[in-house]
Parts: sequence; structure tokens; C-alpha cells
Amino acid sequence: MPYSSRTRRLRYRDPVQQGAPNAPTASNSNPRKDDSRTELLDRISAFITKHDLKVTGGNLGIVCNALSGASTELSETMSKREASGEPIDQRWLDTIARLDPETNARMIELEKLSDQLEYSLMRFAQTTKSAHDQTSDGREALGAHIKEVENSAASGDGAGDLSRVIDLSRVMIERIEEVESAMERSQEETNQLRENLAKARLEADVDHLTRLPNRRAFERRFASASTEARAKDEPLCVAFCDIDHFKAVNDTHGHDAGDRILVAVAGTLNEIASDQCFVARHGGEEFVLLFYGFDKDAAWRKLDGVRRVMSHRQLMNRDTGKPFGKVTFSGGVAEVTEDADSRSALARADAALYQAKEEGRNRIVSV
Repeated sequence: MPYSSRTRRLRYRDPVQQGAPNAPTASNSNPRKDDSRTELLDRISAFITKHDLKVTGGNLGIVCNALSGASTELSETMSKREASGEPIDQRWLDTIARLDPETNARMIELEKLSDQLEYSLMRFAQTTKSAHDQTSDGREALGAHIKEVENSAASGDGAGDLSRVIDLSRVMIERIEEVESAMERSQEETNQLRENLAKARLEADVDHLTRLPNRRAFERRFASASTEARAKDEPLCVAFCDIDHFKAVNDTHGHDAGDRILVAVAGTLNEIASDQCFVARHGGEEFVLLFYGFDKDAAWRKLDGVRRVMSHRQLMNRDTGKPFGKVTFSGGVAEVTEDADSRSALARADAALYQAKEEGRNRIVSV
């Protein structure tokens, strides 16, 4: 049953039929529609508050699609989650967004549009340069021809007519030089646009707090790595890591201190980043890793080694001088190349992470 049908809908009461004072006339815009929109907004607000979720565009979009029934898949997923009694928290909602095919399709479409824009700018720069080169060659040829005419007309008849031709030709050269200058400026502006686009794309792939690659960068890397691993018949593993009791850190020490914890964990994970290991911040207190050429046992050993290092570090709140206590993380590992569908490995790694949390945290589980 879709999630939207699980929530009791308010019954619309027509104030005209009930004889209410100041009832709207029949000419008013659809009051039933207004009532349903208000109801939906109330349900979204109640859902966000009940599950202590962040008020973000992403969260509101997911909850709205589920409660309104706009996405049957999201509705059914949330319905099953609620029926099982498992928590609908921020980490789980981030997972839903990650596995939502519509979300990934939008990211892919944005990538395509960005590629098309970059290609168009490149083609425009090439066309402008070609036109500039041809104009320059024409100007030089015309100038040489004028010199020849001037030399031949110096002692011949019809010097007046030739002089007028020469004057007109010089005007043409001036116009051509103006066009050349405009083309040069256009080419410089196009090159600057391409540089800005490249910088923007690079910046869009970076998490501003930890400076790790972000979810957008991970999605692109995951797609290419999966294809490459299958083509080479080599193993590829994915792992999700989540900081343990992170909400308690924020509640006790404040969000600034929580940010420093995120940076510290990111730095620890980044110590193993290499050509064989890609590390990214996936969102919130969650990180994701790709292990190239590692089966799940080797990936587990690598990640568990990082977990042990992190668990022995003593971190201090430099603002208060109080220790944070032991800061640990849990993780789940799955081998991408075990399944025909690469994205199913994300769900399995996420399930392994939940298992690690349920078994007491500060551990890595592989499936």
C-alpha cells in the first residue's frame, strides 16, 4: 500500500453547504485543492518533526514525493520502513536519495548538459579562431595588393581613379582590423568561460568542509569504476562509513566541534586514499570508499585497520579543553562485481553498515 494512503486524510468540509458565515462564493478558486495542499504541507511538517530530520530541499523533496504518492517506489519503501519499526533518520533518508533512480537520473542529466555546454564553448572557440585566421590572411593579402597598385600607379595614367580605389581598400582594411579585434576579444571571453566552467565543475565535486570529493563526484566515479572492473574482470568493493554517536557530539559540544570531528575522520580515511582507494564524503556524517582490485576480505582488512587507528586517537575540544571521548566509526563493505546490478552493492553495503551499528558500533561488517 503506498505510504500516502497510510496517513489519515482530512475530510473536506464545504463551508457553503454548512451555512458558515462569510462562506466563499462559487466564483472562488478551487477550495478543495487549497485544502489538500495545506493538508500535504501539514503532513510533511509533522513527518519532518516526528523523525527529527533536517529541513533541507533534498529532504523536503523526498518526503513530499513519498507522502503525496508522486513516487510509488518511495511511498512503498517508507511504508515498509515504518511498518518494520526501523528508524527513519537522516542517514537512512540519505541512503534513499542515493538509491533513488530519479535522483541519479537528474545528476546524470546535469552532467550531460554540462558536457554539452563545454563542447559548445570549445566548438565556438575553434570557429572564432578559424574565422580570425582567415580574416587576418585576407587583410594581409589585400594590403600587399594595395602596395602593388600604388607602385604601378605612381607614374601611370588614371592615378586619380586608382587613388580612390586605394582609399576604399584602406577603409576595408580598417574594418577588417576591427572585426579581428572583436574576434580576439570573443575568443578570449570564450576561453575564460571554459576555464570558469572547468573550475566550477571541479568545485562542484568537492565537499567544502572536508575537501574530500562529494557525493556527486562519487556517483560519477562509481559508474566508471564499475564498468571498468567488469571489463577487466577485476574485483571492486564499496564501503559506507558512519561516525558513531555523532548526534551526541553535536548536542554536547556544538556543531562547530562536530565539524572538526568530521574533518578529523575525513583526514584519517583520506590517509589510505590512492589509485586503489577513492574516498568521498557522502553526506552528513557518512563517508563512502571504493577499493579497486580488492575483494571484500581485503577491503575489510584495509578499512578495519583505519577504524582501529581512529579508535585509539584522543581528540580534544580545543574551545573547552574537554575531551570528546573515543570517536569511532562503523562501516559496511560489499563487493560490487558479485552482482549483475552494480547499484545493488550500495544497498548491501548500507545493510552491512546497519548491521555493524546494531552489533555495537565501532566495527566493520562485510557481506
